[in-house]
Amino acid sequence: MKKLLVVLFSIPLFIGCKKVKKEPEVVTQVVEQESPKKEVPFVWEGANVYFLLTDRFNNGNPDNDINFDRTEETGVLRGFEGGDIQGITQKIKEGYFTDLGINAIWFTPIVEQIHGATDEGTGKTYGYHGYWAKDWTAIDPNFGTKKDLEELVKTAHSKGIRILLDVVLNHTGPVTEKDPVWPDDWVRTGPKCEFTTYENTTACTLVENLPDILTESDEAVELPDALLAKWKQEGRLSKELDELQLFFERTGYPRAPRYYIIKWLTDYINDLGVDGFRVDTVKHVNENAWSDLYTEATYAFEMWKKKHQDQVLDENPFYMVGEVYNYGISGGRDFDFGDKKVDFFDYGFKSLINFELKNDADKNYEAIFSKYNKLLQTKLKDKSVLNYLTSHDDGAPYDKERKKPYRAANVLLLTPGASQVYYGDETSRNLIIEGTEGDATLRSFMNWEDLDSLPEIQNIHKHWQKLGQFRANHPAIGAGKHKRLAKSPYVFSRTYVNGDYRDKVVVGLDLPKGKKSLWVKGFFGDGTVLYDTYSETEVTVANGKVVLDNAFDIALLELVE
Repeated sequence: MKKLLVVLFSIPLFIGCKKVKKEPEVVTQVVEQESPKKEVPFVWEGANVYFLLTDRFNNGNPDNDINFDRTEETGVLRGFEGGDIQGITQKIKEGYFTDLGINAIWFTPIVEQIHGATDEGTGKTYGYHGYWAKDWTAIDPNFGTKKDLEELVKTAHSKGIRILLDVVLNHTGPVTEKDPVWPDDWVRTGPKCEFTTYENTTACTLVENLPDILTESDEAVELPDALLAKWKQEGRLSKELDELQLFFERTGYPRAPRYYIIKWLTDYINDLGVDGFRVDTVKHVNENAWSDLYTEATYAFEMWKKKHQDQVLDENPFYMVGEVYNYGISGGRDFDFGDKKVDFFDYGFKSLINFELKNDADKNYEAIFSKYNKLLQTKLKDKSVLNYLTSHDDGAPYDKERKKPYRAANVLLLTPGASQVYYGDETSRNLIIEGTEGDATLRSFMNWEDLDSLPEIQNIHKHWQKLGQFRANHPAIGAGKHKRLAKSPYVFSRTYVNGDYRDKVVVGLDLPKGKKSLWVKGFFGDGTVLYDTYSETEVTVANGKVVLDNAFDIALLELVE
């Protein structure tokens, strides 16, 4: 497509040379402005999201590896391993995510974690995963600084990549010798959740020693003495108090626990222009709190856009995707608590993480694609799901032994909806680590050495890159309408239309190796020139089909315009 654009623009260039000398300069300017955009709109419904553990991806700054005397011996993979914000930025700059077709990055929370370690029955654990907040207003020095985060967001945006912050409103970190419990007008410390009713899923603690924020309360509370003392010691007490005063004056909210945290979370939008939130433990919080979070997040995003008009990527509103544990796409808009159903899409969420794809992944492709297409075009119209096959806390992922990496890529990246690539899916990072307890086995350090040295890992990685880039270049894959064109060999189309923008693609899977014929009649007319991005071959439709001759069992066909 790039080559053809050059040809098209060169025609007026030569004509211009004959008439007026200045004309070529004007045309050249237009080309420079249009080329980087590729005129492909970013659509959250079809996003290709990369999810990583901040501490386990890449160590960009070894100098911040130890803080707060976090030196106790931990269970296997239950301490800090050195990954940080600078490490993510480094890989963005190198083009790692762009080459993988990633257009949004979600990384685990980076707010300051509890300083001590705790044992949940799996060996001593530090808050390396980011879900044990001590201070929402500070970034944990193990992950980096606010300046590091600012650079990450700016660098990502310069590459057309959106940033999703992982946020926790449900609970504080566990209580340790170094980390006192928050006041009882802020948190409950029991009972433990039973997950059989709405009440015993929301008004309870997820596990022992995980204080639960009273997110349903509207009662005004004072800030914890420990937090005030911390801010005073760090020299920012008056700044934090002044900001809170302005927030509560502007909104009129009571000084209830959830509103303090909502203010602290939305500061990252207001200050840095992050594009969305991945929201943790959604079903454990009264759903009204999510409406409040979305309202303030939207306000902060619009304020940021007004102040930084030269940095605005597009007109997409602020995006929220929720983790409603065990939600499946077949449930449509409702999540069933047993005694009550809640439509979380009605409380600020554009999308929910879909826990169902891993169970569908070994069905035939058409069964998967047609099912998801139907649900997204009917029950979930104008909403979406975030599909995944492996994750940080799903102990039963698809293909845990990494025996089907090509199949996993095909299913994840070609199923309608948004896709979540878990770090190392594209490099077959080991999900079974000897000596680990619980979810720690899913969280080993990114296997960069394998990618650098093992030819088969490099081949797998190349496959993920090709599919990922095709997906990123074509909103039709994730957000379009699906239709089967031929059963054997299996060929399907996707079409996405939004205003004047129209995107049409054809994909073939399980194709014979060598010479193959793909039926496209009724979708692309005879004489249409197509490009197979997988084999990098140009073909022309004749007699309702295209013919390819290569060693691949997949074809990714796009229009040559």
